[in-house]
Amino acid sequence: MAKDPVCGMAVDEATATEKYEYKGAMYYFCSKGCRLDFQDEPEKYLSGQGGGMHGEHGGHGHQG
Repeated sequence: MAKDPVCGMAVDEATATEKYEYKGAMYYFCSKGCRLDFQDEPEKYLSGQGGGMHGEHGGHGHQG
């Protein structure tokens, strides 16, 4: 299982529909919204300055 770098949700790489390659590494996302957020500011999330689990699953309504 991969960890969505935006919200922290566990994502199965085999079934993930949202993924994005950045600097030679593949990242997997629970939703299109998380992928788009990451694409806008990847370094923010990779440096630990972004999202993570906040209340309602990163603020986008999933239950984690």
